[in-house]
Amino acid sequence: MKEKLVVIGNGMSGLRVIEDLYEYTNDKYEITIFGEEPYVNYNRIMLSYILSGEKTFEDTIINHRSWYEQNHIALHKGDKVVSIDKKNKKVKSESGLEISYDKLLIATGSKPFIPTTQGSDLGNVIAFRNKADVDTIMSTINKEKTAVVVGGGLLGLEAAYGIAMHGVKTVLVHRSGSILSQQLDSTGGRLLQKNLESYGIEFKLNTTVEQILGSEKVEKVTFSDGTIVDSNLIVFATGIIPNKDLAISAGLETKKGILVDDFLKTSDDSIFAVGECVEHNGNTYGLVAPLYEQGKVLAKKLAGVEVDGYSGSTLSTRLKISGVDLFSAGDYLGDETTEELILLDEKVGVYKKLVIYDNKIIGIVLYGDTADASWYLKLLKEHTDISDLRTKILFGKSALGDSGHGGDDVNAMSDDEEVCGCNGICKGDIVNAIKDKDLKSLGDVKSCTKAGASCGSCVGLVEQILVNTLGDEYNSAPEGICSCTDKGHGEIKKIIDNGEFDTVYDVFKKAQWKTEDGCAKCRPAVNYYLLAKYNDDKYMNDKRSALVNDRNFANIQKDGTYSVVPRIWGGLTTPKELKDIADIAVKYEVPTIKFTGGQRLDMFGVTKEQLAPMWKDLNDCGFVSGQAYAKGLRTVKTCVGNTYCRFGTQDSMGMGVKLEKLTWGSWTPHKYKIAVSGCPRNCAEATIKDFGVIGVDSGWELHIAGNGGIKVRVTDLLCKVETEEEVFEYTKAFMQFYREDAYYLERTAHWIERVGLQYIKDEILDEEKRKYWASRFDESQKSAQVDPWKKAIEDGFTKEFDKIVISPEDSHSFEAKGVEA
Repeated sequence: MKEKLVVIGNGMSGLRVIEDLYEYTNDKYEITIFGEEPYVNYNRIMLSYILSGEKTFEDTIINHRSWYEQNHIALHKGDKVVSIDKKNKKVKSESGLEISYDKLLIATGSKPFIPTTQGSDLGNVIAFRNKADVDTIMSTINKEKTAVVVGGGLLGLEAAYGIAMHGVKTVLVHRSGSILSQQLDSTGGRLLQKNLESYGIEFKLNTTVEQILGSEKVEKVTFSDGTIVDSNLIVFATGIIPNKDLAISAGLETKKGILVDDFLKTSDDSIFAVGECVEHNGNTYGLVAPLYEQGKVLAKKLAGVEVDGYSGSTLSTRLKISGVDLFSAGDYLGDETTEELILLDEKVGVYKKLVIYDNKIIGIVLYGDTADASWYLKLLKEHTDISDLRTKILFGKSALGDSGHGGDDVNAMSDDEEVCGCNGICKGDIVNAIKDKDLKSLGDVKSCTKAGASCGSCVGLVEQILVNTLGDEYNSAPEGICSCTDKGHGEIKKIIDNGEFDTVYDVFKKAQWKTEDGCAKCRPAVNYYLLAKYNDDKYMNDKRSALVNDRNFANIQKDGTYSVVPRIWGGLTTPKELKDIADIAVKYEVPTIKFTGGQRLDMFGVTKEQLAPMWKDLNDCGFVSGQAYAKGLRTVKTCVGNTYCRFGTQDSMGMGVKLEKLTWGSWTPHKYKIAVSGCPRNCAEATIKDFGVIGVDSGWELHIAGNGGIKVRVTDLLCKVETEEEVFEYTKAFMQFYREDAYYLERTAHWIERVGLQYIKDEILDEEKRKYWASRFDESQKSAQVDPWKKAIEDGFTKEFDKIVISPEDSHSFEAKGVEA
């Protein structure tokens, strides 16, 4: 029998809990929801857009009536719960309805704070919290009268903007000397005020309302500066108070709000609370992102899924006013222990401020240019050391060398400008999907539009569009690696590192996967992490969990044929090798042969049945697989170096061959490329490879984390060394640290931007740590340097490539039996 779950509150936080709950179970609870307002669940954060006329109420509805019906939820809208009987586990509504519960969720939100002032009880003195308030404002505003808005915070500014858009004279009163003083410093506030004044809003700062005058409704308003305006409307946006009255009457523990633990449980084991009404670790929240983070934890708790408790939220803010680009997060003021990095251009209206403590970002203010908001917020949340970024960080991610995450100003992009080249998705497609389908996270956008779901190079730009469109509604919580789990790569790696597992299924069970067998996204990732932990000699590499190219040891092409690439060490070959390849290509009638960018020969158009015999012929001629399909070492590209080139300073060809023979067969989170240039002219393009080696007079420069893909990232200099032995040690150490520390399908360029250059230097430049990682690499290579073509043939794995032929005698088809008429 299902448990009875009653939800008090039909708003955004309570309903998000139910939506998240359905991701884990839809048959555990019989759900009843009470809502005080006479509407289905709507997005109250979009009220400012309704007020300004940019959206209709229908545009803001999150869950239509059909959603409640499809999920068999009993909705009692317009019926406020007036009492909770903890002892008998019942709630009673204003209409007299009594409903029993096994578990109760209180999501009553907050009440507006309207300060007691002479005349504050007159008609048309209202708050700005719900649809009824918007309706009142819309029916009251008059171009002959002045509307007064009290409060220079987010809601106050949005209310003033919405009213001003109707051509109504609007005065905004704020007791501080700077608007948005809870989210911006004075410089940012001044720039924002100048922008908003262009919409016709008049600001009275360091000012309060003295009196509200009128017989029944507002007629005049007097201010502390002695001025008086004729007004028929005054809107207070001066803060909120957690709505805890019901909890108090029920005997639940409260302070500022309803007290909850890390799992959102109140002082009663059967009663939970979420949203603006709760107090957690002394904090209450009025922005939607923290409420969604609470909801995700509570949903898992109610579903019986193992979950880490809620530990609080990092607040970020986005103003929902068209044409105003503003973002802030964290401790944007700082103190005597912090430092500030500031970029200010008042003429064009751009202001950036990063508050730094111990070389880590703890606060952000962006005005006029918020393109990199998601990147800065990520650096803040992940406590990234920015020591090596300081001189360029204010100029945005593109100034650091773009590896596919940003560098574009989403505000300057037109709606028809392409964002995702893989899937042909434009900015307008993404923005419309976010608005029309109420998408809140990167995973939502990927699933709905496919933007960012293929090569991943546009993920950063997609995330910028999300932040730009949603502001504080954006759910920046790390997404699960696929729909089978909510756990991200970091969580899964931690589970594997702290346990013992024989198969991917053991991990699925331990991590409480939603599906028994996983899927094509999570199986290869988990298989890789197990391989990275145990090495191939201690863990049976699950080929069925590998991607198709890795299973077939060749790259599948769009016509269903394959390309075969034998390894050419360092790009050096011989006439005999070229003749052998030519003879094999003629034998199998290979239609196309191409020189690759990695200095090899690629044979295209090979059928699946031809793979095994072709591999055998190549093996017999001394070739091994070039592993052009692999999540591992692809190529080591070289220039001719000092052997022939008059500018060469070192033997790049010799070094390249040695490095390739050292590292071939290795597996890594993503494809991995090395290049060796014999001099700083860099003809082998070593500065856009995962690991680059450049010859100089005194030895070798070692470069890391380059990317020559869709978005180019130039390498960072790791260090300089003098001897070949040092090059080998650093090569092994960096590669091993990357393969064990990075996430599956994370290129070195993306990895370094996530963890920071200093983090990598701390490991690789430390002699003891470097030798540790190098020894780990040597150990892993003992079982890795086996030609996959040869092994596949020996293991009989290639039998699956054979055509399935059924003789007529064994066939059960009517035609094959030759039945007589």
